[in-house]
Amino acid sequence: MDFMTIAKNRQSCRKFDTDRAVEDKVLNAVLQAGRLAPSACNGQPYHFTVCRGEAAEKVAAACGGMGMNKFARQVPVMLVISEEPYVKSAAVGAKLKGNDYRSIDIGIAAAYLTAEAAAQGLGSCILGWFDDEKIRAICGLSHPVRLVIVLGYAAEDDKLREKKRKTTEELVTFI
Repeated sequence: MDFMTIAKNRQSCRKFDTDRAVEDKVLNAVLQAGRLAPSACNGQPYHFTVCRGEAAEKVAAACGGMGMNKFARQVPVMLVISEEPYVKSAAVGAKLKGNDYRSIDIGIAAAYLTAEAAAQGLGSCILGWFDDEKIRAICGLSHPVRLVIVLGYAAEDDKLREKKRKTTEELVTFI
């Protein structure tokens, strides 16, 4: 599958096949894509925690509240991305330039993870609504949780939705 096909077909899945587990081989391919993602000074200021079974159920519950993310309880894998400290060179650059490279790097890693998940036939959804303290306790993390990615096979009736995006003209300026 080429990248443009992935970009056109990947969507935030909210309906998963509850009877189908994610195979280790498929999950490892997704994790390798995240590992290969570029980051400032190659520092990779993040950590991936893979939650399955009871841990996934607990993380899914910590992503609820106020009626949010109910679909997360259907997924077999919850991938928690926590923030790690900068490497020294990236820390200096962040301070001098006033730029939060960790957040950028985490976003790039999430894009790589979800693109490879699509290439492997998985559905995914990136969650930003969660209880950081609860997830840290579940996963034994000492650094902040920044994103949670749900991974699983989409339910058969989860159809591809039309993408609503800005036009190229609205989004791009050529100088």
